[in-house]
Amino acid sequence: MSEKPIKKIALAYSGGLDTSIIIPWLKENYPGCEVIAVCGDVGQGSENEGLEEKAKKTGASKLYVEDLTDEFVNDFIIPTMKAGAVYEDYLLGTSMARPVIAKRLAEIAVAEGCDAIAHGCTGKGNDQVRFELTLKHFAPGMKIIAPWRVWDIKSRDEEIDFAEAHHVPLKISRETNYSKDKNMWHLSHEGLDLEDTGNEPQYEKPGFLELGVSPIDAPDAPTYVELEFDKGVPVALDGVKMSAKDIIYKLNELGGANGIGLLDIVENRLVGMKCRGVYETPGGTVLYKAHEYLETVCLDKMTQHEKQRLSITFAELVYNGQWYTPLREALSAFVDKTQERVTGKVRLKLYKGNIIKAGVWSDWSLYSDELATFGASDYDQKDSAGFINLFGLPISVQAAVDRKNGIN
Repeated sequence: MSEKPIKKIALAYSGGLDTSIIIPWLKENYPGCEVIAVCGDVGQGSENEGLEEKAKKTGASKLYVEDLTDEFVNDFIIPTMKAGAVYEDYLLGTSMARPVIAKRLAEIAVAEGCDAIAHGCTGKGNDQVRFELTLKHFAPGMKIIAPWRVWDIKSRDEEIDFAEAHHVPLKISRETNYSKDKNMWHLSHEGLDLEDTGNEPQYEKPGFLELGVSPIDAPDAPTYVELEFDKGVPVALDGVKMSAKDIIYKLNELGGANGIGLLDIVENRLVGMKCRGVYETPGGTVLYKAHEYLETVCLDKMTQHEKQRLSITFAELVYNGQWYTPLREALSAFVDKTQERVTGKVRLKLYKGNIIKAGVWSDWSLYSDELATFGASDYDQKDSAGFINLFGLPISVQAAVDRKNGIN
């Protein structure tokens, strides 16, 4: 059976280097096709300026710019934060954004009657998996075009050559050609000098950091922040009630100004290789720390420990693009149950890249100063002797058996 001709393609479009040249490439390789560009706005800010003009000038018939910020925060960021999900210290900024973008991309592709969906993810990266697993969920059977897996271009330098030859305007130069991904949660940097693990990131170089400053350049006086949570969800900052989205934006300002949230890691990619990246996640780092702090007083030991174990699985599912799976949904249901009593207030001190605990309060706190005090209390310390005898009984029995059999 011959393959259906491709007449209309929905392209995940950011206006960055990859997707900017993909439009003319698609027009050349699928003659007569219509390209519909779809930009998912997940808080990348000024990067969306001038996108429509650029997309149409390079060959797109139209551009959708979809505001996904509320969905991104409420349906992805907050559930992942409540789970305490961290992948090798990485707070999953790109990983969480891909399914919400791909979901809307698939919906538009179906509504527009497209024959295919295209994306600019490389064949080396994780994002191709995240996009395509989501597309399989929302547009099963739709053809997926991934130019990086089929074209002759081998490097970002060659991409720039292609752009120049096709008169595609770019905001970068060969010298500032980091591979970046930005949204309201984070900014990632990969490539160029960072590909050598022996090179220190240029945190103090003007223009390298975008969401904050190096701890060296942060103020000499600390900044205090107070966060309130209701069932694990942030609801107020410094006494002012606001949405989780607005809290994240404000924490980005406060955290960034104090050099919070810089991460330099060599991570294990899903596709098998190790990759070095530098991440800026100022607000997210503060929010994770505050939530974790509150949980220490609100969760019982067994729940806290089991949740910590399952948070690794949750993080791997998000990192691997498996958001729309029964296991992730089941883990989210578990997490929501654990959060029923995670309500209270946390104070943190931000200082030159450090987050210092400065107080936690909750009506659901399991911490009892009357029990834990070194002063006089109603706790009977004699009770511990019986506990130790019972807890240590297997050790005593094993030791007795060993001695009987000549083992010291």
